[in-house]
Amino acid sequence: MSPAPPIRRRRLPLSLRRRPVPWERQQPTWRDAKPAVIAQALKRAQARPSGNWFVVGASRALRDDRPLARTVAGQEVVVWRGPDGRPLAGPGVCPHLGAPLADSPVHCGSLVCHWHGLALNGTPFAGWEPLPVHDDGILLWVRLDVAGAEPPLDAPVVPRRPDPARSVASVYVGTGVCEPEDVVANRLDPWHGAWFHPYSFVDLTVVDAPASPEDADDGFTVDVSFRVAGRLVVPVRAVFTAPEPRTVVMHITEGEGRGSVVETHATPLGPDERGRPRTAVVEAVVAASDRPGFSVARGAAPLLRPLMRTAASRLWRDDLAYAERRWRLRSAGRFPG
Repeated sequence: MSPAPPIRRRRLPLSLRRRPVPWERQQPTWRDAKPAVIAQALKRAQARPSGNWFVVGASRALRDDRPLARTVAGQEVVVWRGPDGRPLAGPGVCPHLGAPLADSPVHCGSLVCHWHGLALNGTPFAGWEPLPVHDDGILLWVRLDVAGAEPPLDAPVVPRRPDPARSVASVYVGTGVCEPEDVVANRLDPWHGAWFHPYSFVDLTVVDAPASPEDADDGFTVDVSFRVAGRLVVPVRAVFTAPEPRTVVMHITEGEGRGSVVETHATPLGPDERGRPRTAVVEAVVAASDRPGFSVARGAAPLLRPLMRTAASRLWRDDLAYAERRWRLRSAGRFPG
């Protein structure tokens, strides 16, 4: 496919849609959204190494006095901050009598079991073994070698991000009845954006995609406008890639917010009470801009983050329904893709 013309940088960040196309009259995308192309991109993502690292949550969610707890691939995990502020991690089951360490406080950098007071300082004790943990400044990761069953890596595959001093980051966390591949497949289908999310996206065109299932390059380049209000929009060009099996990253490469990143991470949790798989979606939005006024926005980051999470939550209300239906059809042998 020939390169698309660049997105023109405007004096003002907003544009006015002069000839808006109603939802029902926009160009159908089903012919372009070839199931084999999406499936092959998913397959390539699943073949990339993760080093057995799983995202457990937002760095900001980790308090000094309580652990951050999550079940990952059926294993209880706790993360807390040691006396020097660095994260520590390990199984969420007390080695004494099995108490849930998720409910235990942190005192002077040690996780103190609330059943009998056994204190864990992040070193091996009575069969309890710490887990490798990584804080990338926005997200917390733990390494579970048994669950990942891959050759381990010393650090997770963290996507390229804007300079933290010049950006604003927020993290959304949601849960769905599906598997990580259903979340990743959703993100590797950019064609659904303007049809499925018309309240957020308009004028979406996939300008570059793998030409065939055999294409080794699985980047999807999209021209799209983010809806602000009425006919006011922000046009951008974005590129979707999958750097590892449970992550899809959207980089804004042209237009307003160039350099901004949206990272979607899918973490398997384990089965629910009915035996169905559950997956956490942890999505980090890292917004950046070289406009002078963005420094004011950065100063208002505590107010911006809840708004950014609300926008992500609305999108994921729909996209988790998409992923959950994909899993239901797959589990019944009825998925047409």
